[in-house]
Amino acid sequence: MPLTHQSTYRVRHYECDAYGHLNNANYLRYMEQTAIEASAAVGYDDARYAALGTLWLIHETDIEYLLPLLAGDEVVVTTWVADFRRVRSRRRYEFTRVADGALVARAATDWAYLDRASGRPVAISAEMIAAFDPANETVARTPFPTPPPAPPRPYTLARRVEWRDIDMAMHVNNANYLSYMEECGVESLGAFGWSMERLVAEDIAIFARRHRIEYQGQAKLGDLLDVTTFLAEVRRATAVRHFAIRRAGDGAPIARAYSQWVFMHPSSGQVARVPERILVDFAEHIVRE
Repeated sequence: MPLTHQSTYRVRHYECDAYGHLNNANYLRYMEQTAIEASAAVGYDDARYAALGTLWLIHETDIEYLLPLLAGDEVVVTTWVADFRRVRSRRRYEFTRVADGALVARAATDWAYLDRASGRPVAISAEMIAAFDPANETVARTPFPTPPPAPPRPYTLARRVEWRDIDMAMHVNNANYLSYMEECGVESLGAFGWSMERLVAEDIAIFARRHRIEYQGQAKLGDLLDVTTFLAEVRRATAVRHFAIRRAGDGAPIARAYSQWVFMHPSSGQVARVPERILVDFAEHIVRE
């Protein structure tokens, strides 16, 4: 069995969205905090990494949401290192609701080990590998999904990086990219005539089932970002949103995501068929298969 670490969180009201669920990005924040605590528990805290002149940065996140967490819920986040490669490591997470033991989410992150000064990859030492006692999984990493060509009307949101978005590494925190994407998705709905108010009035909600995010660059304070999205793989009750974040000045890729969503009736909690009128209104925003 790999060495595991557990951290417990109580969901606060201000961490929830308008549906009363823990916001998608806050799962990533819990994961990041748990990973930091897990590293410190085996002797690799912030001071140790500072002395080594190294740091870990997230290269990719893959999270699947199984059940919602509500304000007041306690959740245990269990994490372990799945494997080490020369300059990379995969860490896994499981979210378990304390009240009933239900598995509510599971996730994985790929971390890159870097030199603080140069930003270049650094080989992971045998000493570090022994301390973390990885599971040494043999499951191959799957390539990030290649997005299809965009439809006639993708939607782009311009977003300036603000001070509140920056973390201790002086760049946009990984969870905030998911917040940017969420904001872009909501704005795109309104652009095609389906504001959140209209969705509520028609008893339709769209919930995330999975986010797979690849971090391709670093955005810093003051950068103007273009967040672009479109729909694909629209099925009876589900759809995929592709996202791409680029720096507006030079077009440099910053992040991209493959997100799966499900349509629900919030009044009953039942899965909803994608309304035909949404398909009509979004016709130029959907990739045709």
